[in-house]
Amino acid sequence: MRTYDISLTISPNLPIWPGDTTISIERTEKIEQGGDANVTRLEMSAHVGTHVDAPYHFLGGEAATVEQLPLDILHGRAYMLQIEDEVDLITESVLKNAAIPLRIRRLLLKTRNSLYWAGGETKFQEEFVALSEDGAQYLVDRGIRLIGVDYLSVAPFNDTGPTHKVLLSAGVVIVEGLNLSFVSPGRYTLYCLPIKIKGADGAPARAILIGS
Repeated sequence: MRTYDISLTISPNLPIWPGDTTISIERTEKIEQGGDANVTRLEMSAHVGTHVDAPYHFLGGEAATVEQLPLDILHGRAYMLQIEDEVDLITESVLKNAAIPLRIRRLLLKTRNSLYWAGGETKFQEEFVALSEDGAQYLVDRGIRLIGVDYLSVAPFNDTGPTHKVLLSAGVVIVEGLNLSFVSPGRYTLYCLPIKIKGADGAPARAILIGS
């Protein structure tokens, strides 16, 4: 069995959502300058790189924050589905015509977005492939409990609310910013653990797949 690290490496060159906090990684103490140790200061959004959305992100109120997400959903059997390159929006129709195994509860969507990571793209891409509202509802009705995507949002750039709300209202865990460029479609075991930040609407995560 092989282990695939499908997390993006956080660096100042990583694309971020427009308007989000710029990624800053600064050593505030340096051994070579007489410090006892190297110490790094980080400044970034909770939704940087590979990250998990909590319901509070779009639902607010008493919705669950990231430290309250159920760990049993964040690891276990998963299926990676390849979406054809000509698809611009993953709709209910697209998903109905895809071969999604019946009992799958964790679904990863590999699209042409993965080419951005394979090519080392550093600029944010507004025309990324995303999941439509009706596509999200179809997955909820199918019993999907975790959805992972290969760009920085599961929803279209200019209409982020509906897709997120359908999924998060149903308790579906959303994992965004996966690097699936070097992994083939099929069955895997997923481990994805967001940083445990009290009261946060999301958090960066390390995600791996184990498979053949």
